[in-house]
Amino acid sequence: LNVTEEKFVLDTLAGCIEYKSLLDVVVNAFFVRDGKYCLISERNLYIVICYLATFRLEELGVQQFSRIVKSLDTAKMQKFLRFFFNALYLNTWIKDEWSKFYDSPYVKENWIDPLLRWQPKVQQLIEQLTDKLSNRTTTVKTSRVTQPEEFHLTVPKPRVIPVPLPIRVLEKSLPVPPSTYKPPKEKKQLEKIKTKNRRKAQVSVLHSCSSLFFPLNCFFCVVPFSQVLELYLNLSLYISGVCSTYLDTQYLQSIASIDNIPIKLNAAAILREGALYQRKMEQELKRVENLLQGARDPSEFLEWQKQMRGKDLEEQLAEIECRRLQGKLSHEEAVLAHQNVVQENKKKANLMREEKAELMHQYAEKRLQEQKEMRELVEQVVEGHKNAKQAKIKLQKYKQQIVQEVCEENRELLRQALEEEEEKLRKRYELIQQIRAIASLPSLRHKFVDLTETGGHGLICEMSIVELRERLALLREAQKAAEEEKRDQIIHEKQAKEQLLLEKLDQISMFRAELGRAAALKQEEKKRKSQPSERPMKDERILNLQKKIVEKTMERKKQAGLL
Repeated sequence: LNVTEEKFVLDTLAGCIEYKSLLDVVVNAFFVRDGKYCLISERNLYIVICYLATFRLEELGVQQFSRIVKSLDTAKMQKFLRFFFNALYLNTWIKDEWSKFYDSPYVKENWIDPLLRWQPKVQQLIEQLTDKLSNRTTTVKTSRVTQPEEFHLTVPKPRVIPVPLPIRVLEKSLPVPPSTYKPPKEKKQLEKIKTKNRRKAQVSVLHSCSSLFFPLNCFFCVVPFSQVLELYLNLSLYISGVCSTYLDTQYLQSIASIDNIPIKLNAAAILREGALYQRKMEQELKRVENLLQGARDPSEFLEWQKQMRGKDLEEQLAEIECRRLQGKLSHEEAVLAHQNVVQENKKKANLMREEKAELMHQYAEKRLQEQKEMRELVEQVVEGHKNAKQAKIKLQKYKQQIVQEVCEENRELLRQALEEEEEKLRKRYELIQQIRAIASLPSLRHKFVDLTETGGHGLICEMSIVELRERLALLREAQKAAEEEKRDQIIHEKQAKEQLLLEKLDQISMFRAELGRAAALKQEEKKRKSQPSERPMKDERILNLQKKIVEKTMERKKQAGLL
């Protein structure tokens, strides 16, 4: 062996001799509990592993310790380490047994606590050994199997290959004409005619409405206010009469039948749409009333509001763009700062390496001095162990005497408990015999019942079974009459609801026709008022931020090139 290995072996041997009493406690218990089938000749192996795990694990480290363990038998090491690093054993009997030789605080602080601290990492090593055992394949010697041989049969003659049939050549088919994938010309012509008729209908509706409302404006200027109020009260009749006079309803219905597909409505949808149109009509009447009382048209205000909202939207977009560019600028600055921090960290790392080398040199010198002191201490402790053996023999005799006294007391207590249990069983058996004798006596099981008599319990609400049946019959008749009355009431309510739905449907159809005309007018007005949108100008702040971002990017690229 070289000098280092020789020194390690001598230190291990000295430690095993010095702490032989502590190591024997663990190894003896292992052979009694988990190592019943292990060989006694392997006792020294377990002593060495126990010493290394208890006193040298901090110095060796987990990697070196696991290398030593894996070089030995896997099953034996897995079983011993699982027994020794059991937290329950360490905190209970191992701690108590070691405390007989050394002080309890010293044992807990220097040996038990370090073992518990290393227990999770050693548990991983135990799991590795367990996985290695589970993946081990056992080679089983297989007996020689008889190999069958083929029969020498007559080889059949090869079959004659049949002449292949000629492949039929199909005639070349004509290609599909291109007109198959094109829509017919008649459909396009019908679409053109349909759009032309629609435009004519919109123009005619526009002229009719202008001729209708022009005389009404003159009428409002001339007629006094009292007559205008009468006109306001009868506005709903006025609208239906004007529409029937000035518009061709049949022509508009034909247009609506083409554009609007009829949808079947349920009761809830009819009532909901009827309430919507009723609310719209009330709002329109209120608007007309406000106009009659001198209110202003809000169209100018709405136009101004639309322009201001557009300006606010442009400002918000410019602000968002500024924030995005500021974030990009801060990112470039952060990258530059990170590169500077990397350079500083490299310098610090070099300084730390130099300091580490110097500390390792000092630690090696200190370790050699400690080893010399430990050898001297080992020699002193070996002399002290010789005197401790006699005290140990006296202590074992005293313990054996105490165990004998305790066993005699336990036998006396067990005998008394058995006598008490026999007395309880005898009393229980006598009680069961008495209950069976009472149950064997004959009893009267037949009882005559009169349905017209009451129970005789002394209650105010008592009645016989006959009276109870009569009252139940009366209750059934009353319940049947109430059901008939409820059924008639439901039928009347259903008829009233159907009538209300029919009225609402008529009202909805009228409002839909009016809304169709108003939509046509609104669409024509939108086409006239279409204006080109202006492109928003870029803000000066955005241009300045973009210039700064370009400068920072160039600076970052130069810094990266230097690195």
